[in-house]
Amino acid sequence: MNEIAPSQARPAGPRPGGRSARVQAAIHQAVHELQAEGSREALTVPAIAARAGVTPSTIYRRWGDLSQLLADVAVEQLRPEGLPADTGSYRGDLFTWLEQYRDEMSSDPGRTMLRDVLGVQGRENTGKCALYCTQQLDAISERAAARGERTLATQAILDGVIAPMMYRILFAASTPNSDDVGGWLDATLDARA
Repeated sequence: MNEIAPSQARPAGPRPGGRSARVQAAIHQAVHELQAEGSREALTVPAIAARAGVTPSTIYRRWGDLSQLLADVAVEQLRPEGLPADTGSYRGDLFTWLEQYRDEMSSDPGRTMLRDVLGVQGRENTGKCALYCTQQLDAISERAAARGERTLATQAILDGVIAPMMYRILFAASTPNSDDVGGWLDATLDARA
């Protein structure tokens, strides 16, 4: 019986940057291009597959259906590209980040991404979005603590600002504005005293 030498052994799972990663990148790029070109109805598995240069079965095998693929693309778009801005103060950093978050989530593309993420079963995608948000708020708190400022638990910001903001974005007739964000933030910060 021939044994495979350790240097010839195949790694378990997809290789980072390997074919799987290239295929995923091509499919995500195809979705972005088709979204930019036209209507939502143009987003079909066959159209995405043709644009990405793969077979539709590749998409079905990896994502199951179109809604799962769109949710995956949305989650990737919602991933922060860097650390939150440093304004020099805890409140300033929070307000700046919360305003950017409000702008992004309340925009038409932001609302579409939210619908895509919320429109699939399971909590994997929503969990990733929650993690991204928590990581950004944690970074703001850690930076403020390093400056000697008193901070809040991240959950307090999620409950006091993010929750009412997202409720208004998703369900209310009017979109929250800067005054709303500032009011929620100040009320949450005042509650820590």
